[in-house]
Amino acid sequence: MPGRVIPVSKRMPLIVAHRGSSQDLPEHTLNAYRRAIDEGADVLECDVRLTADSHLVCVHDRRINRTSNGTGLVSTLELATLEGLDFGSWKQANDGQVEMPVADRERDKLLTLHRLIEMVIGCGREVGLVIETKHPTRYAGQVERELAKVLNEFGLNRAYQPGLPYVRLMSFSQLAIARMRQLCPKVPLVYLMEDSVPLRFRDGSLPKGAKIAGLDKEIIRRWPKTVQKQHDRGHQVYVFPVDDQADIDRCLDLGVDAIISNRPAFVRHHVFGKE
Repeated sequence: MPGRVIPVSKRMPLIVAHRGSSQDLPEHTLNAYRRAIDEGADVLECDVRLTADSHLVCVHDRRINRTSNGTGLVSTLELATLEGLDFGSWKQANDGQVEMPVADRERDKLLTLHRLIEMVIGCGREVGLVIETKHPTRYAGQVERELAKVLNEFGLNRAYQPGLPYVRLMSFSQLAIARMRQLCPKVPLVYLMEDSVPLRFRDGSLPKGAKIAGLDKEIIRRWPKTVQKQHDRGHQVYVFPVDDQADIDRCLDLGVDAIISNRPAFVRHHVFGKE
């Protein structure tokens, strides 16, 4: 964490809960994030999209069809409509679980970024946040502008401050990275890469302003030297999604800085054992 200087070879990776404890509970819900905190996750990861009335909500897909009982594009729906939908029952149905009690269903409603940040600040311990802006979207740079406003509102657009979540921003979009560098110059940036590393970055470089490489696990399976190339440039490496023992061990062997997983409790137990 900030303030501690530990050699990469000796550093234990941060455990990042991908959309919360999302293997067991509906992704991007308060239930999933609270479970991840209880399970000892160091950091929570979320995706954000902009609604038709300019609210940032925690939803991965462009459409809400997969993760709710509604249909349509997030970008064409207003917050009030989205908040009236059920974002939890799909998971129980897919997993063959019985219907949840009303009290739990209330926590499976749509989650806004505001609500997530409020929960993290009040959770009783220091937990980081990694926020991904999703592209392409009809709103383009407005997503990053609204994100900067929310971070400013909570005092999270500055360098790390004890007692507040340590925030990182990330995207697969180089344009989004450039916008976030201008809007939030003190917030660490993660450039995400999937399937393979773009040719221009195979020497370990990253887009201007980014100091963290977010690598798909397939990249480190095929080209494990990518991690060392990034470290040689002074960058950190986050790997996603890491959900089984072999991939966890690979991450540990390569000395990655953060493991992003749908199974934070499983990763923590494998990395640290019983505490």
